[in-house]
Amino acid sequence: MMRVQMLGLCRFSYLGLRGFQVEHDDMEERRAFLYDEGRLVRRWHWFEKITLPALRAQTDPDFTLVVMTGPDLPDPWLSLLQQLCEEMPQLELALVPPMRFHLQACKHALLPHKDMSADVIGHFRMDDDDAVAIDYVARAREDFGLVEPAWHKRKAASIDYMRGLVLKATESGVSVEPRMIYNAVAGLTVYLPPGDERSATQLPHWRLGHHMPGLILPDEIMFCRFLNHDNDSGAIGPGYDFDGPPPDAARVLAERFKIDLADINRDARDFGLPQAGRKHWGAT
Repeated sequence: MMRVQMLGLCRFSYLGLRGFQVEHDDMEERRAFLYDEGRLVRRWHWFEKITLPALRAQTDPDFTLVVMTGPDLPDPWLSLLQQLCEEMPQLELALVPPMRFHLQACKHALLPHKDMSADVIGHFRMDDDDAVAIDYVARAREDFGLVEPAWHKRKAASIDYMRGLVLKATESGVSVEPRMIYNAVAGLTVYLPPGDERSATQLPHWRLGHHMPGLILPDEIMFCRFLNHDNDSGAIGPGYDFDGPPPDAARVLAERFKIDLADINRDARDFGLPQAGRKHWGAT
């Protein structure tokens, strides 16, 4: 059996000019946008309520998630990230100064954490307000065997767990939409050799088929995509609704993601939806 390292990347308000949907003319304008106090309060809150619970509860705790931010991220958020990474051994904090090329910055963040003795690295990425199910790491490691023959031919392969939930924060709470999404960021694993300089960030998820063979596994609800007015991109991605009756959203969120729907409903109403943020929402 080949040994698979599970290695992920999560950007938390990383200060850079490229690699994002919302753009700014210069670094100072970008810094003012990313480091706005109200925005950082919301980003940290959703990070704690949406992203972290299932990471803490992974059935296979053998993974590394690199949390990438800038060295000048204001306190208390930089201190909170440092404390979090001390508490969770799977998290590694990467303080990356602004670089001209965003993909180079991501490569710089991941490189020190690659296990060069592994046979395969299962790369994944997630936004700081999305979630993967509690058995994502276990499944991604075990299911590599399903794509191993293709991987040996191309030295690259992917698995797309395309069944998920789209959460939308509004002034009245959080709606939940069951959705099949092709190659959503959360729930997508890219398998590469340790010596390959690419990662899930360098390979655009919307055209992954140009680079490698892939397998779709739609059996379990494996990801949450959370849309709120601070998203870099509000686009859901290509896909379609579930067949059959919708799942019990509160139960699935609690069991698969350790997310309390009633709790985040109250949070969404408390935050509201500032008019200035509406332009960042994509089509539904």
